Amino acid sequence: MTSASDQTAAATAARRRQTQDKLTRVEKAIGQLRRERSRLAVRAIAKRAGVSATFLYENPDARDLVQAAVTDSKSRHDRVAHDEHERLEASWRERALNAEEQLTHAQNEILVQRRRTGELMGQLRDFDQVVPGESVQHLTSENTTLKRRVHQLTQEHRALQERLEGARSNLHFSDKRIAALEAELLEARQR
Repeated sequence: MTSASDQTAAATAARRRQTQDKLTRVEKAIGQLRRERSRLAVRAIAKRAGVSATFLYENPDARDLVQAAVTDSKSRHDRVAHDEHERLEASWRERALNAEEQLTHAQNEILVQRRRTGELMGQLRDFDQVVPGESVQHLTSENTTLKRRVHQLTQEHRALQERLEGARSNLHFSDKRIAALEAELLEARQR
């Protein structure tokens, strides 16, 4: 028969083997979850390893493994989030630089247009100086006088046209009358 101390030693050794087996399964489960890029949490690790969450909390070695895995996962997640943030930041930075470049271009174009407007306004002022206000009034009155003269000449032309038509009509009538008289004269001679 075995003594009580032998039985205790055998039970302790069996518990150590069981614990070691569970720790191996926990390490394996953590590795699988990392490869799958799954979320590393106590419940997920316990389920995958086939151990209780209590074992993961109470066993110091298991607790250290889980804490290290979760911390590493968080730092990896933080790095990924940081990298994503940097990528977005670079994208926004590029957009801001493009917008700034377009704004500078637009401001330069506005400046060019303002200069051109100034040049044209100067040309208008120069024209006003060449043709002062009195000259404009003089040109306007002269234009009105010319319009009246054109109207008067148009009326005279119409009157002359009517007189010409009357003269042609009289000439035509005279030609007919002369022809009739010549015919009568000829008849009178022949008799």
